[in-house]
Order: sequence, then C-alpha cells, then structure tokens
Amino acid sequence: MTDIPPDFDPESPEEREIAGEAATDRSDFLSLMGHSYRGELSRMSAWRTRIDRTTNWAVVVTATLLTWAFSADSRPHYILLIGMAMVMIFLWIEVRRYRVYDIWRSRLRLLEENVFANALDPDGAVQSNWRELLSEDLREPTIKISGFEATSRRLRRVYFPLISVLVGAWAVRLTVFGSFTSLVRAATVGALPGVAVLLGVGVFYGSVLLLTFWPHGRQAKGELQSEPDVEQWK
Repeated sequence: MTDIPPDFDPESPEEREIAGEAATDRSDFLSLMGHSYRGELSRMSAWRTRIDRTTNWAVVVTATLLTWAFSADSRPHYILLIGMAMVMIFLWIEVRRYRVYDIWRSRLRLLEENVFANALDPDGAVQSNWRELLSEDLREPTIKISGFEATSRRLRRVYFPLISVLVGAWAVRLTVFGSFTSLVRAATVGALPGVAVLLGVGVFYGSVLLLTFWPHGRQAKGELQSEPDVEQWK
C-alpha cells in the first residue's frame, strides 16, 4: 500500500482537478478509456447474468407447470393460468433489469464506435461530441430505453413464445381433459364463470400480442439487429 504524504490535501485545486490533466495527455487519456471500458464491461456482464437468470426461472417454471398439468386428467386447468401470471411477473422483473443493463451497454457502444473502431480504421468518430455525451452520462446516469420498448423486446426474444405455449397448452387442457359438450363450463374457475375466464385470457393474449408486435421507434442504441439502426443516442 502506497504511503500518503503527510502534506497531501485532497481539497487542494491541484489534487481535486488531477483527472482533468488526462484530457490534454493522449497516452493518459487512452489508458483511462481502457480502464473505463473494462469497468463498464464488467458491469454490463453482471447485469446480463441477472437477465439470463430471470429468463431461466421463467423457462423452468413453464416446463414444470406443463409437466404437472398434463400428468393426470384430474389436474386443474387453472394452474396454467397461474403460470401465465408468474411468467408476467418474471417479465416485469426482467424489463427493469434490461433497462439498467442498457445503461452500461450504451456506454460501451459509445466507446467502441468512437474510440476503438476509429483506432482500427481512422475514418472519423461517429459522434463528434462523444466525450461530452459520456461525461454527462457519467455525472448523471440516465435510462435510455423506454419501458415500452424494453417490454416489447423481451417479449419478442423470450416471453411471447413462453406465454403462447402456456395459452396453447391451456386450450388443449380444456378440450382434451375438460368437457367436450361445453368448453365454457370446462373453463370455469370456482365461482368465476367460464365466459369471464375465456374472455379474460383472450384479452390478455391479445394485449400481449399487440405489445409484442406494435411498430414503434427505436431508442436503444447500437444493439445487434437485422436492420440498420437509424436512431442515434440522444
């Protein structure tokens, strides 16, 4: 451990603004950017792991409920409805994690586009004010992707297929093990009439379908996609 000089004063102007000297020294600045990149990459990887963990929970719960629901004809069909609710809770958790994860990912893309890519092929920085953008975001971190876009993206990537499987399995469960003479009677849950259950599931699935595929402007910056990204980080 380095000994601190007895006359060291962290409040002095020289010590307080010492990092500012790196702005005028290229070697110090590039070294600082390298350390910054590794730090942001570590943060992004940690949040990426959190997202994957939530996805794993949703997949395991879905598989478990499907296995249990079809293991015997006496199993209640509404266990699959409970599974839909649990998957939506996992989606809500994952959307929150995804929006935080995007903070670190967007910083990495800013460095990759304007520092590392330009070092490999000096064709000019993509954003001339990238240093100002990064400085502002370090001082006042902001979430750059809306809740609507994050929800839509996680639905398309993971949760819409899971919900579709549960809805399809629920429909099969009603028709195979339920009453063939009355689908409405088979869908009844306790005192809740079958019509209300069927209508509720229909509205729920329709809302999920709309949220998943509703066209909207892209706000997330620099993520892999099939079409060119015309949006810039604002």
